Amino acid sequence: MSAQLDGLLDWYATLAPETLVRLPEFYAADARFKDPFNDVQGVAAISRIFTHMFETTERPRFVILDRMAQGAQGFATWRFEFGLKGQQYTVLGASHLHFDERGRVLLHRDYWDAAEELWQKLPLIGAPVRWLRGRFRAA
Repeated sequence: MSAQLDGLLDWYATLAPETLVRLPEFYAADARFKDPFNDVQGVAAISRIFTHMFETTERPRFVILDRMAQGAQGFATWRFEFGLKGQQYTVLGASHLHFDERGRVLLHRDYWDAAEELWQKLPLIGAPVRWLRGRFRAA
């Protein structure tokens, strides 16, 4: 599945509103996508997540850092860069992928810490999130 993983990650690295039509090439019709904010099934629902991303963020892009494939599974680490109301943000995360026999994604699970990577960086809620994180940190 290394070639399928490479193709998928190359697509992510160049993801744009006009390339979303290619999503069914990479995802099975009943694929599941889960991240800290979404848990959806089906190509149409997955496409809506990315459409929403392009509608609500400025210049979003994925930078693929590392990748591994073993059997019908793949794993990648990435950096998601985007703007929000003129401010630039970076989120570090990882994706665990399961492929079907045709090489399309059946399960896509993103792992990233929403509190550390996003919430504590935002105005208004950032200070309380940083305070809470400090309260739970071991001395």
